[in-house]
Amino acid sequence: MPILDKHKSELFSTAMLAVLSAQFLSAAADNALLFAAIGLIKSNGFPDYFESMLQEFFAGAFILLAPFVGPLADAYAKGRVMLVANAIKFLGAGAMFLGLHPLLAYGIVGLGAAAYSPAKYGILSELVAPEKLVQANGLMEGSTIVAILLGALLGGWLSDISVHWALGTVAALYAVAALANLRIPKIPAAHPLEKFNVFAIVRDFWRALIQLFRNPDARFAVLGTSLFWGSGSTLRFMLVAWVPVALAIDNNHTAANLNGVVAIGIALGAALAARWVNLQSVNRALIAGLLLGLGVWVFAGASNLYLAIALLVVIGACGGFYVVPLNALLQERGHETVGSGHAIAVQNFSEGIAMLTLVGAFTAARKAEFHVIALAQGFGIVILVLMGMLTVARLTRWSGTIK
Repeated sequence: MPILDKHKSELFSTAMLAVLSAQFLSAAADNALLFAAIGLIKSNGFPDYFESMLQEFFAGAFILLAPFVGPLADAYAKGRVMLVANAIKFLGAGAMFLGLHPLLAYGIVGLGAAAYSPAKYGILSELVAPEKLVQANGLMEGSTIVAILLGALLGGWLSDISVHWALGTVAALYAVAALANLRIPKIPAAHPLEKFNVFAIVRDFWRALIQLFRNPDARFAVLGTSLFWGSGSTLRFMLVAWVPVALAIDNNHTAANLNGVVAIGIALGAALAARWVNLQSVNRALIAGLLLGLGVWVFAGASNLYLAIALLVVIGACGGFYVVPLNALLQERGHETVGSGHAIAVQNFSEGIAMLTLVGAFTAARKAEFHVIALAQGFGIVILVLMGMLTVARLTRWSGTIK
């Protein structure tokens, strides 16, 4: 890896720009697809709670594939793994376009996303030096946030015009993202597999999980990012249900636009984290996590669009400031111990469980016809309590010294 090692001090190397471009296109397609799928569920007359069930099928793929995607990401050039993963996403979007049940098709996209995640984050520690890892994560998150914003706007707008136009556009974006993956240099595998053995891989994953959870920093990062993504996934579907009740607006693009507003806030928070937080000061992220839960609780009672926008920017900024340093911490500790791909696979497994739990609870509450405003307020309290528990654990008996 001499050529890449030579440029590891460069944050904007050709390889890094190729990764960011591929990630931008794939993330834009991911977020456009969600609102296209929601539009499809509405237009076909499925029950309202099917909207949040999309995430259950998506997260289920992350849990099922978690033992395998980490070793595969470490066993092959990560750019090529990203290429195959985008091809699977393309198949899922195409299947939804051709009439496959949206939940099943979204599950196929989840399979691609599960394979994509360890590779896209794991490759960062192979491209940049440790002291630039938080900044690299900031760039990755910033690129992703812009993609979330544009993808959500595109998916919401197109699905209000034509669901099939929206799905066709998403499939095209995945195809272009796959082509962009070809521009990523072929980096030698971090941990090549001698042979593919399902039981051996599962045992290896379990050992990696135990090893990471024995490390105080890795444990904190896994649990913290899992809580963030579980909460973020729930917030996304909560907005879809909240907008018609709180703002009396009944279309697809308003909820999509508000999700885009959260993305703007996350980009701001990520930028602030890249400037003010490093691996030695990662505990600074904890206060942002607490403010995230408080912000959701306050937001739930809003009845004015502009107040809602302002609060969502703040919520997003807290989320970005919180999650970027934790991602960097996990990548570095994972790279030092079990391999970055294994570490991100364990993270995906934990995040999938968090998504299934929180989104599942939200889906059950909607099916039971709880009032949306009260449900949103309760959700904010749950986040605040869980963040508080994580903060206390980090600062007391679970805390560890950053080496």
